[in-house]
Amino acid sequence: MFENLSEKLDSAFKQLKGQGRITELNVAATVKDIRRALIDADVNFKIAKEFTDSIREKAMGQKVLTAVSPGQLMVKIVKDELAALMGGNESVLQAKGNPAVILIAGLQGSGKTTFSAKLAHYLRTQKGFSPLLVAADVYRPAAIEQLKILGEQIGVEVFSVPESVDPVGIARQAVEEAKSRNRNVVIVDTAGRLAIDEVMMNEVANIKKAVNPQEILFVVDSMTGQDAVNTARTFNERLDFTGVVLTKLDGDTRGGAALSIKYTVNKPIKFVSSGEKMETLDVFYPERMAQRILGMGDITSLVEKAQAQFDEEQSKKLEKKIRKNQFDFEDFRQQLDQIRKMGNIKDLLGMIPGVGKAVKDIDISNDSFKGIEAMIGSMTPFERANPDVIDQNRRKRIASGSGKDLQDVNAFMKQFEQMKQMMKTMNKMPMKGAFGQGKR
Repeated sequence: MFENLSEKLDSAFKQLKGQGRITELNVAATVKDIRRALIDADVNFKIAKEFTDSIREKAMGQKVLTAVSPGQLMVKIVKDELAALMGGNESVLQAKGNPAVILIAGLQGSGKTTFSAKLAHYLRTQKGFSPLLVAADVYRPAAIEQLKILGEQIGVEVFSVPESVDPVGIARQAVEEAKSRNRNVVIVDTAGRLAIDEVMMNEVANIKKAVNPQEILFVVDSMTGQDAVNTARTFNERLDFTGVVLTKLDGDTRGGAALSIKYTVNKPIKFVSSGEKMETLDVFYPERMAQRILGMGDITSLVEKAQAQFDEEQSKKLEKKIRKNQFDFEDFRQQLDQIRKMGNIKDLLGMIPGVGKAVKDIDISNDSFKGIEAMIGSMTPFERANPDVIDQNRRKRIASGSGKDLQDVNAFMKQFEQMKQMMKTMNKMPMKGAFGQGKR
């Protein structure tokens, strides 16, 4: 995500490395490179020019402190300006009502249906809501079935009227159903088209009028760049939506939509989504995204993801086992499961300052765990609970059962033993919070 933009901005800042002070000449060269990087990222020229003009103005007005280099100062200015361009502060979802209604709109293929399910999952598991999903896309083949499958996967009921081709009536009935079933939030997944047309816009506008939603979220494929921004402008003119959702951020996105959309329609980005897993939905924080674009990492989001997945009771039990040097393969497998639920491994590593650049050219997949899990799965319950009993004969059987070489099993056992030794050393240190803070 934003790798190309990050590299070009980093290259622009090198103009100031080794410089003792900020001058009009070296700032001009840096700003020119920043503008070029933004245009390459599919940011509108007018926006890129205004953005860099603001950077130049702020940079020339700054006095460089002895402890801060011109390059460091420029990074700080650009970070602040990027955050402001993307909205400044995070925008809170308004979900108050009896029930609250959230209308999901956007073009076909933007990821509306998957996002609707992700939002329902987020509101149920993170915010304590009791959501009802509404299948109001009566045109796309299998759209209703897709939403039902996702609803079943996350444990959220889906409202549909099988033979109806009236989306407005379906949405209106769903709100009444939610009231009778004590569902306090209704998420309406509407139909899209391959391109904007009057029929679609009228339909969504009529649904809005019928159910009076507290939130109208415009879902946009972030890989479409300026096209996404232009589409957002048209939708906003008709719907006056309340927020934007950027999907497919795990794809080959240049970042133009994320950087331009708030400026263009003056509506906040509320969520960003990547991948198909229901857990991969994040509240959008402009400052954190600016830090990630500039290679500063995002430790705050990483910690929050960990806190959302680590169970407090389980963490306490794990802490006791580690103190007694009883950490086993079953515990290790549970930790892998929790890490996987946090999201894409490469994205997680990118949140650690300095690590993103180091791993950008390395192919890191969540599938990297599969070999380890296969080896653990080939152990008997007794072996998983008692790693010390695994001798050479048992290792051969584990290798055969997991489809791995004996050399792979030996290497894994050695790494596991080294990890246990490290945990033994940690026993001498305060353990509070070492393995997750638990849910708050």
